Amino acid sequence: MIDESELAVNLLDFRQKSFQFERLVDRANGAYAIFGRTETETESQLRPKLVHLKVVVPQEWIVYDADLDLLRLGREGTPRSLRSPGIALESAAEPSEFPEQGFEWLREQPADHVYVYLPKERRGALGPGIGREVVDGR
Repeated sequence: MIDESELAVNLLDFRQKSFQFERLVDRANGAYAIFGRTETETESQLRPKLVHLKVVVPQEWIVYDADLDLLRLGREGTPRSLRSPGIALESAAEPSEFPEQGFEWLREQPADHVYVYLPKERRGALGPGIGREVVDGR
């Protein structure tokens, strides 16, 4: 399993975008890493707004891909999962449920201009307020 010092110096590849490590949060079923990214809402608007993206990942799902020099999603001892084909989409255009690197994900919007990506199979273990907790930095 990747430790916190390795998380801090690497980027996570998720939805064809790079996310930077922010912090770890503990839950009864283990540690979760929170990664973040800020981007513009859309380049076609006269005054685009900033959008904050957060990814909540079980720490044991994070593996280092030496070929790409990035963190990826996967399970230790299993073959590398496939990346999503295509190009990165604007966050608002993404579906609320989708597969990514062999896992099913949910996208929530707990606040204006904030999207949080959560692992679907772990949604119950994370609790109902995890999206707001991630936004508030608790």
